[in-house]
Amino acid sequence: MLQAELIAKRLIQSIELPGYAYISGVGLPHPLRDPRGHSHGRKRVSPPALSQDNWSTHRNYLLGLDLFNYGYYWEAHEEWDRLLKSSGPESLTGKFLKGLVKLSAAGVKVREGSIHGVRRHAASAGEVFADVAAESDTDTYCGLEFTILQFAADRAAQLNYKQKFESGKPVRVFPFILLPEGETIA
Repeated sequence: MLQAELIAKRLIQSIELPGYAYISGVGLPHPLRDPRGHSHGRKRVSPPALSQDNWSTHRNYLLGLDLFNYGYYWEAHEEWDRLLKSSGPESLTGKFLKGLVKLSAAGVKVREGSIHGVRRHAASAGEVFADVAAESDTDTYCGLEFTILQFAADRAAQLNYKQKFESGKPVRVFPFILLPEGETIA
C-alpha cells in the first residue's frame, strides 16, 4: 500500500511499541546496551525461521512490519536482522529479509539526515527485491507484493528529505506502508 495518509492497522497488537524510536548520536539511550534502553534486559532468543508458509502467523515478522509502519526503523531493522539470521542469509527468505533490513536502514538514514545513506540503502533494497522476485517466480512473498516493494524502495531512494524530526519520536518518513495481502487499513 503506497499512500502516506493511510495508517496501518497493528498486526501484533499484544506487543507494545517501544517508548521511543532510536536514532544514534542524538542522546537517546541505546535500546539494548544502555540500562535505560527500551529493550535492555529483554530476553533475545533466536526467532523461528520465516517461510512462505508461516509468515501470516510469525510474530517477529509481523512485529517488524508494525515497527516499520509506525516509524521505528532501527527497531524494525533489528527485528528483521535477527529473523534473517535464523532463516538463513543465503536462503530465498533470507534474501527477502535482507531487502527489508536495507529498506528499514534507509528509514534510519532519513532520521539521521544522511541522504547518501538513504539512497544507497533504498536502491540496494530495490535490487534485492528484484532479485528475489526473479528467483521466486511469484508476485508476492511473505504477503508483500514485489512490484510494490520495488516501487517503494525506488521511491524512497528518489525523494528529497528536508523535514527535521523530533529526537526519539517515531515518525513515518516514507509515503508508503508495508501492508501484507489480506490486511486492511485502520
